[in-house]
Amino acid sequence: MSYVENMKIKNPFRRDRKTVSVVRLNGMIATGRGLNDAGLAPLFKKAFSKKPSAVALVINSPGGSPVQSSLIGARIRRLADESEVPVYAFVEDIAASGGYWLAASADEIYVDASSIVGSIGVVSAGFGLDQLINKYGVERRVHTAGTSKSMLDPFQPQKEEDVARLKSLLDGIHQTFKDHITARRGPKLAERDLFTGEIWVGKKGIEDGLADGIGHLVPIMKNKFGDKVKFQVFGQKKSILTRFGMHVLGDVSHSIEERAAFARFGM
Repeated sequence: MSYVENMKIKNPFRRDRKTVSVVRLNGMIATGRGLNDAGLAPLFKKAFSKKPSAVALVINSPGGSPVQSSLIGARIRRLADESEVPVYAFVEDIAASGGYWLAASADEIYVDASSIVGSIGVVSAGFGLDQLINKYGVERRVHTAGTSKSMLDPFQPQKEEDVARLKSLLDGIHQTFKDHITARRGPKLAERDLFTGEIWVGKKGIEDGLADGIGHLVPIMKNKFGDKVKFQVFGQKKSILTRFGMHVLGDVSHSIEERAAFARFGM
């Protein structure tokens, strides 16, 4: 064998540094504004198409829409399986309810010692205004085709059959949530009921199998892929109209709703 054949020729175009695609998932999960499947689809497509060594999800979300949570989580798993790229989740302040649904879509979940995880449950909330309109002499007139069309109308007295039907709907959504967590975390979960809607902090979440360890993005990724690992960050961009304040009322409404969602967990 010649000297030339024995030489290790360095290809200047070869990429020896491993790359981690970082996708930030911050805020409430909701159709339209907030985290939603349609808005995140291009980000995930880019993140996985760059042929990274891994995709890291940085999550700070109190949850929101169960449908959007399911769609986003399914997209993450589909792209991960197709590209054979591992996914790691890093929880910042909170990954509760739908936020934890997204975290559970990863292969491993890491938390800060003070991160909140869990809230594996479903909630429906509203107000009853029937006594208010009666006080001011306002008559509510509703005409429907279909006996359940005006179910839980806030301007009419609450009916037991409506509450029972709502409970049935919530139970169905809750079961879907439980199935997802069991499928993703099953062998790691503690042998007790973790699906009560309760939340846990840091180490307790790890003890119960809701997370795999305490750790932050950069040191964990360097430990797995070397000190020279490169990070490429992907995040949602604001529309031109939003940047120039053209969606003021919508943004204020969403901000209040999101603030209230975080406040439920003391954030």
